[in-house]
Amino acid sequence: MTDDPSADTLESGVPTVTCTRCGREWDLDFELEELYAGNQAVEQFALDHERHTGHFPDDVTPWTVDCRQCPDGDQYLEERPARRWAKVHARHTNHTVELQPPTGGDSTEQINAE
Repeated sequence: MTDDPSADTLESGVPTVTCTRCGREWDLDFELEELYAGNQAVEQFALDHERHTGHFPDDVTPWTVDCRQCPDGDQYLEERPARRWAKVHARHTNHTVELQPPTGGDSTEQINAE
């Protein structure tokens, strides 16, 4: 999820997103007016940006799930889908999955098949 929930906003009230890796800044008019993303515009842009560039924009840190026994894993902006992926993967493969929140540190959780 975004580290700063009050994303930068232009004077018009349209949120903006920056990416120092790309050296760019975007206003989210397209997400609001063409995609009708509403209050999910920043999250939608972040997911699309990662899908196309391989990295998230500034101030966005995902939940990470990684299988300890195979190369599967993924990143999510919210806990619920990350936890679901971990539980389903563990259940179907009997593998242990690490679930790490955006804050990082020692808060990694091990998900096992039940």
